[in-house]
Amino acid sequence: MAGGKDVVLAFDLYGTLLSTESIAQKLGELFGRDRGAQLAARWRVLQLEYTWRLNSMGIYEPFSSVTLKALQQTLTESNVAFSSRQTDELIHAYDSLDTFPDVAPALTAIAKETTITPVVFSNGTNNMVTNSVKSSPSLSPHQSVFKDLITVEEPKRFKPDPQVYRHLARKMGKSEQEMGQLWLISGNPFDVVGARAMGMKAAWVDRAGNGWTDKLGEGPTVSVKNLTEITEAVKQHD
Repeated sequence: MAGGKDVVLAFDLYGTLLSTESIAQKLGELFGRDRGAQLAARWRVLQLEYTWRLNSMGIYEPFSSVTLKALQQTLTESNVAFSSRQTDELIHAYDSLDTFPDVAPALTAIAKETTITPVVFSNGTNNMVTNSVKSSPSLSPHQSVFKDLITVEEPKRFKPDPQVYRHLARKMGKSEQEMGQLWLISGNPFDVVGARAMGMKAAWVDRAGNGWTDKLGEGPTVSVKNLTEITEAVKQHD
């Protein structure tokens, strides 16, 4: 942030700010902890796989629809019978996910930085993202930190499609030649690789501490163990 210039930090939502652990816990209450964790993990894999397949086919469906269909396939594969009410409860649980423990102190610190413009940048629909930010017990107290909630509804593509990152740049008043002025903050390697391919800077949130292993595309500008390290990492690399 040399010279006091404004820096945009685009935070991914699901898997970066919000944890899906509560989904696994809810499934664990029904099927046991281990089985619940397996179902939650499979649901997440299919959720992302569906978005990539839709991108490849040039078709768009809202993330809410993708999430529901991924859950339905997960249950069918696992021979699990769910009532409509139980399915609705799991889907609606996405509106009130808790944050990772490091999110609150990180956002509190970022709110004091006058040269940082934080935004949410998500595959979710406008309604999903708005509901999540406003309804999450641990994220809603910090909703004022974010200057905008940017989703993929307008370009009708999903990360890591280039159009999604161009859309972010346009929303932030940047040209494609100015993509290097934008930072992606994400715990999802495919998102990091997509942003870097468009010339953005990217911070990968490596909470598991496994190191960067993705072999496709360019790696992150910086890796951090948690979001409390973001401000200092950006200052050192911008």
